[in-house]
Amino acid sequence: MSKQPAITIANRRISAADTPYVIAELSANHNGSIETAFKIIEQAKLAGADAVKLQTYTADTITLNCDRPEFKIEGGLWDGRSLYELYQEAHTPWDWHKPLFDHAAKLGITMFSSPFDHTAVDLLEDLNAPAYKIASFEAIDLPLIRYVAQTGKPMIISTGMANLEEIAEAVDTAKSAGCQELAILHCVSGYPAPAEDYNLRTIPDMIKQFGLVTGLSDHTLDNTTAITSVALGASIIEKHFTLDRNGGGPDDSFSLEPAELKALCQNSKTAWQALGQVDYGRKSSEVGNVQFRRSLYFVAALKAGEIIQPHHIRSVRPGYGAAPKYLDQLIGKRVCANIETNSPVNLDLIEN
Repeated sequence: MSKQPAITIANRRISAADTPYVIAELSANHNGSIETAFKIIEQAKLAGADAVKLQTYTADTITLNCDRPEFKIEGGLWDGRSLYELYQEAHTPWDWHKPLFDHAAKLGITMFSSPFDHTAVDLLEDLNAPAYKIASFEAIDLPLIRYVAQTGKPMIISTGMANLEEIAEAVDTAKSAGCQELAILHCVSGYPAPAEDYNLRTIPDMIKQFGLVTGLSDHTLDNTTAITSVALGASIIEKHFTLDRNGGGPDDSFSLEPAELKALCQNSKTAWQALGQVDYGRKSSEVGNVQFRRSLYFVAALKAGEIIQPHHIRSVRPGYGAAPKYLDQLIGKRVCANIETNSPVNLDLIEN
């Protein structure tokens, strides 16, 4: 049997043999307030998330301040806005990073980030980030993946919009540049994304194709898709997280609120526990109910040596007699002792 792929982030082992690793994506949901960011970290910890993830960029490191048509967003959640304007609003200021990392450390929750250029990686290295996430839109940025891999830290690559060839290129680039602990996330880069777009059967195929720890970056509006992914082998679940879905920020509307994140953490673990292993044996919760199975009982008193007739014996509850499968074999046999009515059939008291 092949070895189970696994990675470790901040001493937490992540694999299909471990409970799902839940990442709360803070993203732009601080809405320009570091105090809100602190509260999101606190609520993620209370909900039971394993990690909080930031995004490390500025408008100038991710796009150009340009009014050409291709720099304008058409349709969807951010219709009419320029990329520069959106990222100017949504970014997490770089001077917040150390206070946020320190706050997470104080609370005992792991924090890492998605860098969007080399300078972001350098900043995160100065903060000793324990891992890196490559965002879906950057999965084709092989120079960035190469630069991150050279840190020697675990890397998670989100694959939204990438085809099989592009995923393979990203994986090969990470490995060849020195990444020893690599995970990939199935993702649909819609905000929000409908459940029917997710095609979760892709997850076991990704596991087969790449042999890596595999998870889900989920942009649907509830937890059903994420929990279902666990049954298909997902070891990591990433969800955007906010204090208030109606907060008005760029990502609030498709993010989980605290009670929903708590439910995700609990229910994904339950789904994982329910998977277990192939086991046809009697389970611990069933032991006390064996008595309620059917078995054979004598429904008439018999004298030693009498022949059992069909009307002498029945299959009934409880389960203290012989198994019902013996019913036909017992008809016509003699009993070896006196039999009381309504007593369980004991095969030792039947001839042969």
